[in-house]
Order: sequence, then C-alpha cells, then structure tokens
Amino acid sequence: MHLTVEEALSIYPLSEAKLIAGAKGKHRIVKSINVMDAPDISDWIKEGEMLLTTAYLIKDSPEDASALLQMLNRRGSAGLGIKLGRFWEAVPPPLIAEAEQLNFPLIELPFQFTFSDQMNGLFRAELSRSVGTLQSMMEKQRLLMRLALRSGRSRPLLDTVSEIIGYPLAVISNRGTVIFNNSGYTESEQLEGWPWPPRNQRFRLGEGTGYRLPLLQAGKCLGYLHYCDIDPLLLPVEESLFVQGTELISYHMHTGLEDYFEQAGHREFSGLLRRFLNDGLKYAELAQAALRLEITLLQSPFQLLLTDVAAAGEARQAELLRLKEEYSEHPVLHGLEAVHFLVEEGLVSLYPAGPHQPEEFRGLIQECFDNLKFDKGYYPQAAVSSVKHKPEGLKEAFAEIKECMGMSRQWGAHGNVVHYRQLELDLLLSKIPAETMERYFSGSLRGLLSREPEYVKEMLHTLEVYLENDGHVNETAKKLFIHRNTATYRIEKLSELLDVDFKKINDLMKLKLVFLFRRMLERE
Repeated sequence: MHLTVEEALSIYPLSEAKLIAGAKGKHRIVKSINVMDAPDISDWIKEGEMLLTTAYLIKDSPEDASALLQMLNRRGSAGLGIKLGRFWEAVPPPLIAEAEQLNFPLIELPFQFTFSDQMNGLFRAELSRSVGTLQSMMEKQRLLMRLALRSGRSRPLLDTVSEIIGYPLAVISNRGTVIFNNSGYTESEQLEGWPWPPRNQRFRLGEGTGYRLPLLQAGKCLGYLHYCDIDPLLLPVEESLFVQGTELISYHMHTGLEDYFEQAGHREFSGLLRRFLNDGLKYAELAQAALRLEITLLQSPFQLLLTDVAAAGEARQAELLRLKEEYSEHPVLHGLEAVHFLVEEGLVSLYPAGPHQPEEFRGLIQECFDNLKFDKGYYPQAAVSSVKHKPEGLKEAFAEIKECMGMSRQWGAHGNVVHYRQLELDLLLSKIPAETMERYFSGSLRGLLSREPEYVKEMLHTLEVYLENDGHVNETAKKLFIHRNTATYRIEKLSELLDVDFKKINDLMKLKLVFLFRRMLERE
C-alpha cells in the first residue's frame, strides 16, 4: 500500500472520518495498517504504518497518550486514528494541540464502522490502484516495443518516449551539455553534481525527484537520461520501464538513426538533405523547407565536408558520432551553425564558406581530429568541397567530396584533411591513360634522362623544387641548401638540356605537368 493520508481519507468508509490535527502531514505515505491491541504496540510500529485504536490503553493517562503520539512520530508512522464513542467521547484538546505541533495526522474515526471495514476499504482501493498501475505499465511497454519496431517515424523519438512513459525527460551528453529538455527544470538544476558515475541513481531535482540512467552502448557512456518528477514510491515498479526507454534511446543515438546533438530544426533539415542527395526530394521542396525552418546556409556561399574512418559497422557509426559531437563542441566551428548528417559515405557537414580560408578551415578540422583519441586503424580522413555560391551546387559539392575522398585514400597525399582544389588538377588528369603520361614524361625530359643516374636525380630534384617555389631562385637555393649561384647554374643548364625558356608560362606549365604525371605514375 502506498497511499498518502489525504488519499486514504478519500476512500470509503475512511472518508467518513475527520482529520482533526496535523493537516500539514497529510502527504505522509500509508504503507500499512495496524490495530493497537497491546501496551507495547508502539515498539512494533514500522515506518509508514497507520495505527488504529479505541484509546483503551491510553484513556486514563494523558501522559501515555502523549508518549504514544511522540513515539509514533519518531518512528515515521503515517498517522493515528482514534475511534470515539466507546472509551473517549472526544479527543483531549492537549493531544490535538501536540499533534498539530508535530504535524502528525490525528484522525477521528466514525463509531459505526469497524476497523476491518476501514482496512478492507483501503486494501480494495490499493488493489484496484495496483492493477491499474500494472495495466498502465504493460500498455506503456507495448507502445515502446511498437516504437522500437517501426522503421520510420514522423515524430522525434525523445518527445514520443517522454509521452509514452508519462514523465518529462532531459538528455545530457558525456561532456555535460543538456541537449534535450522538455521538463520545467533549468540547465543548472539538471547538471547539479556533474560529473556523475555511470550508474542508475535516484536524485533530488529541484523540489521533486528524478531518476538518472547512463546511455550505454558497446561499453561506452554516450551520456545520461533524466526522468523528471517521478514518484519515488512507484520506482520499483516503473524502473524496468525507465530502463527500456533508455535502451531504446541509447540504441538510436549510437546507430545515428536520430541526431540529438543538434537543434530540432537542424535535425529535420538533416533528414531532408539526406533525401535530396539520394534523389528522394526535389530542390524546390528542400528550399521551401529551409525557408520554413529558418536555415539560411544555402542562401550564401557554402561548402561540404565529408568525414570518414577506416572502421566498419557499429564501430564506424560510433566514431563518426564522436566526430560530429566534436565539430559541434569546437569553440570556433560551433559558431558556424553547421548541419551534420550521416550517409553511406560517412559524415557530411554543411558549413558556410565565408569566415575562414581553405587552409584555415582544414586546420580547424585537423584540430578536431587531434582532440580525439582514436583507436588504432580508426583515424579519420576528411575532404572539403570547393565553395558553391548557389544552392543548386549542393549535388556538385557532394560529388566533389566523394571523388576527393576516393582519390585521397588511393594516393594518401596531402594529409588527413584535403581540399578539392588541392586535387582538382590531379582529378582531371587522372582520366589520361598511363601510357600517354609515360610518353609525355619521357619525351619532355629526353635531353636530361640520357645522362648519368645520379646527375639526373639531382637535376630533377632541383627542377621540382624550383617549380614548387614558382620560379624563385633564392627560395629554391634555401630549400636545397645550396648557394644561389649554384641554383642559377643548374636552372640555366636545365633550360639548355630540356630546350625550355623558364620565362615562358607555357614552358613552365609543361614542366608542371611532367611532375604531376610522374607522381601519378608512381602511385599507380
């Protein structure tokens, strides 16, 4: 039995009784009922027990009545019911005053009902309530199971789980950030005592009670789920329901089926972008949705970022979600209001192009990689598209990052974060057959390749450094650790051997192609 005194007094025939003192204690919980039939009954009273008596043992001793009242209060009794008409016609005023002072419920019981009538009435009410609670629990579990089995949803998962279970929720990331909260409690109230151990625990939440469960997957704590304003007395019954809801949310967070680290508008727009890139949505519909959701990323220059890791299956999903959270939490990238979503190719991020130059943006992404500790073999790679100025360029940008990522994996050049502009010429020239590249390379360097191998190696290296430094002799000498005059002599000799004029742009371009073809052939 887990009724309050106030609820018990609303149940017939106890509803015919009268609360004459201790009204402030009417929220005490009645766990059981006992009848006073022995002088030492107070020694056997348990916490939450309500005592019913005819006052036979205390009728002649106000001191004993007072001692009984104080003993019951100390033991956490729910209240004292005195049946009048047999030994007392009225409860003595001093006892009423003392009960009022202790905020201890003191009840006048009607003479016409036996103790068994009152106890049976409470037990029947409690039985009906327990059956109703059990039926409600079974229905909630059925609804959660149906929700888990549905492949698609029209409503956000967290709101739906909250509605089914019947309590407001809060989700806190493993960094201590409130990422969802439909309760009336503030962020500071939700984060009281952070950080927390990864275990189930009841906690004080404002003036109410909350229940905290860690969101666990694959041995990792993704964050915490708070059920707010729970009934502590129903916790043993509802705990399995709380666990079921938590596991459902944890699974969807882990597999990336729903994004909880973004605003609701961004989350909806992410799904639309995914459909658009898979040709499941027309551009006009995407533009209309962006206008409705007040997302302006496509109305100004933008770029796409594709991130992936070498892992597979659930491990890949987990690492990509870690990266997504890192992008969202990064002090600089966070302010760009990007939209992130998972596709088959990896994690796609839509960023504005204005604030940072390509090299600076690549550095910010690399900084995110460095902040995370990746397991062996999981280290990420990323590709950045060229800047697009019109929304229609979205699919073109997506094609660029996919192509760029594929070539970066094949060649392993330009580091972990590559920009499309870095590989643009390589991507274009990669369509030329290897035999054609070989003929061009050999024909352009024929005057040099016929010399001694060591000499050829030294002069080719000089030429490559000279071209990389845009024809600046001083920079070339510094990079090669040789005197400027030596560098000048070598360049003049190369001009003679290759029959080129280094002052002509066409000749420089031809030699640039030579070294591009050379790198591509070496990769082959």
